Amino acid sequence: MRTLVRARIGALVLPVLLGLVLVSVTPTPAQDKEKEKVVVQMDQKTKEATARALEWLAKQQQSNGSWSDTRYPHNTAITAYAMLAFMSQGHVPGQGKYGPEVARGARYLIAAQREDGYIIGQGGNMYCHAMATLALAELWGMTGDDDLKPVVKKAVELIVGCQSQEGGWRYNPDPSGADISVTIMQVMALRSAKNCGLNVPDKTIERALKYVESCYDANSGGFTYQPGSRQPGFARTAAGVCVLELVGKYDAKQVAPGVAYLKQHFDDKQYFFYGHYYAAHAMHLLGGQDWADWYARLQKTLLPRQQPDGSWSGRDLDYTSPGSVYQTSIAVMVLSVPAHYLPIFQR
Repeated sequence: MRTLVRARIGALVLPVLLGLVLVSVTPTPAQDKEKEKVVVQMDQKTKEATARALEWLAKQQQSNGSWSDTRYPHNTAITAYAMLAFMSQGHVPGQGKYGPEVARGARYLIAAQREDGYIIGQGGNMYCHAMATLALAELWGMTGDDDLKPVVKKAVELIVGCQSQEGGWRYNPDPSGADISVTIMQVMALRSAKNCGLNVPDKTIERALKYVESCYDANSGGFTYQPGSRQPGFARTAAGVCVLELVGKYDAKQVAPGVAYLKQHFDDKQYFFYGHYYAAHAMHLLGGQDWADWYARLQKTLLPRQQPDGSWSGRDLDYTSPGSVYQTSIAVMVLSVPAHYLPIFQR
């Protein structure tokens, strides 16, 4: 961690880093020109709301650098979400008001890594591992701090090594079983690590995409938890569309029906925040008026529900939410997408 406090983000470095993302799958010039006509920005009210939220989040950090929610004390996933919230507005070690909080969070995640690369601390599963890997990979991409490289590398090797025969992942770090929720998180982490320059086998991503596509339900346009099981859901569909676009499959047959499904189920209260974490990615990658309308809808939904202390809490939007740190972190992230700080948010 000797260089974690020496972030190298700046006017010249950041555009280069962001340019690394999905260069080979950039939309055509005609598509870009059309989408550039629609500019989505954070207005002053949204900036003030997210500033209050970050101030609240900073106060929730534990003495060991972690963040906790009631059901998940000192959790690597909750910590990763909180870190990404700060990072989504450019706060990294050595840069921004909350750089010290991000540095402490990173040290917690690094210390939580086991010898085999698993980042779960005292308890957790592959959800937690993937979110921690994503946060550290994004931090590496934003700062260029090579002290993070071996940590991310070991974490990625574990993900690659425990991919199941179906092409997906399940709760435990072994190649048995798969579901779309856990799988999507691993793909996000792998995509971020690959953007940073780590070697991620193309075969791993290809097999994962085949699994994700196998969860598509043509009748509804949504994605199911596992192939042929359960009804499609907003969060699962947001995740499926997000990953297809993230790897450049903008014209995949599942994208347009999936986007239509998302628009229809915007207010789904099951996994609302988790779903919108992916939906914001997906709609931003889609761009144009669809993204502008979606972002306006997010503002209209989230801003009036912010608590006086700056947090988002309660279960009126999401009856499955694990707590206020989780909700507040995701609210900040989705409202901050137009700031374009996180590499994973870039087109």
